[in-house]
Amino acid sequence: MDRRNFFKVGAAAMSVPILSTVAAAKNVRLSFDDLKKEAKVNVIYHADFPQEKRFKTMLRNITNHLSVYDFDPFKVKIVVVSHGAGGKFLLKDLKGTKWAKEPIDQKALRIKMEELLQYGVEFYLCGITVKRAKLMGKLYDFVKIVPSGVGTVAHLQTLGYAYIKVQ
Repeated sequence: MDRRNFFKVGAAAMSVPILSTVAAAKNVRLSFDDLKKEAKVNVIYHADFPQEKRFKTMLRNITNHLSVYDFDPFKVKIVVVSHGAGGKFLLKDLKGTKWAKEPIDQKALRIKMEELLQYGVEFYLCGITVKRAKLMGKLYDFVKIVPSGVGTVAHLQTLGYAYIKVQ
């Protein structure tokens, strides 16, 4: 086995416990004290908009963003902060919500988000949105609940996170 293959096999073996831990996590609640600057470059993508096409564009931009840092989570940390209408994209089930009749391709979005999770991207959802819209139990397991979407955006900016909102 050459050196490249040795490191590929080692990296794959090391990622199994990490990925299983991520998969096992279920809607962790974070406080502002839990939010830290984790890489050389730290970025917030803000999602409070209702358009599925715009959300897909944001996910594609995140992939492009990661690519210029070689998909290395030690070089770049990206978080998506959603609230309001942007929260619907983080739901595994729209039934019983005000978005129940919207034709959202949840499967395609989930697949893309799960791909981004492998590179350290985190998805945060506003706790106020969760409570007001009664979304608990409808979220993908990887979604982390923060006290407030806009509060989290502001808090992360004070820590040095860059702010991006796809138009």
